Amino acid sequence: MTADDRTAHALDDALAVFGAQRRRLFGIAYRMLGTVTDAEDVVQDTWLRWQGTDRAAVRDPAAFLTTVATRLAINSLRSAHTRRETYIGPWLPEPVNTDDDPALGAERAEALQFAILLTLEKLTPNERAAYILREAFDYPYARIAEIISTSVVSARQLVSRARTHISSERHSDVEPSAQRRLLAAFLSAARRGDAADLEKLFADDVVSYSDGNGVKLAARIPVVGRTRVAKFIAAFAHHFWTGKSIEWVEVNGQPGVALIENDTITTMVTLTASRDGITRLLWVMSPQKLGHVAADGA
Repeated sequence: MTADDRTAHALDDALAVFGAQRRRLFGIAYRMLGTVTDAEDVVQDTWLRWQGTDRAAVRDPAAFLTTVATRLAINSLRSAHTRRETYIGPWLPEPVNTDDDPALGAERAEALQFAILLTLEKLTPNERAAYILREAFDYPYARIAEIISTSVVSARQLVSRARTHISSERHSDVEPSAQRRLLAAFLSAARRGDAADLEKLFADDVVSYSDGNGVKLAARIPVVGRTRVAKFIAAFAHHFWTGKSIEWVEVNGQPGVALIENDTITTMVTLTASRDGITRLLWVMSPQKLGHVAADGA
């Protein structure tokens, strides 16, 4: 075997090992960063590190790759927050169709729904990483401590603080089937412009968030309160829905709808809800965030 053959064989082996972990690495990075592009950048950078590593000296490739990806995501998260300061209007995570992979490469689907991802935005990068590794990927605390370069005691504290934040702000107390019924009822009332029926669906403190980064028709500030949100939705009913078809999708493990105009997805709508009604309306209208709403091959 020539030197070139040995090099090619070694790279093939490296790619096979990396490929077996790729979905998990993407799942960690996506939960950390909230966008597909940033997550894919982390995965690509992890591959470059793996490609340039003395792999014969790595006893546990999966652990090595997870550590690299998590640390890269922590670093990327800090710069991402800086970039979001110039974002026009509310920033929402990028929706990802989960029909084929309901847990997005994880042991559990935890830290995937919009309500949790939005709460994670309020945590420190280390809190976010510790929570994701524990709750979604079931890593033991000793491994989490190694990955984020802290003690086991600190890792436990990070996860505990994150859990406290999540539990204090968790609004999604209803099953996906109930979410779908509420979303269907909302769409019916919204398309009719029926403010009274909309109010009946909303919790008192409902908030409507529109992520458009400056696109036309996207509200640049959140709209808050049952009456205000109902009037806001009803006010644009006569023009917003015209010429759009509606397709049900599963995004981030929950029901959503894609609004399609001229064969292009222009908006994704989903919601969070409690027993009091709809608590958040989430409109993603930024074209850069709509590429992964439909299932692969759809």
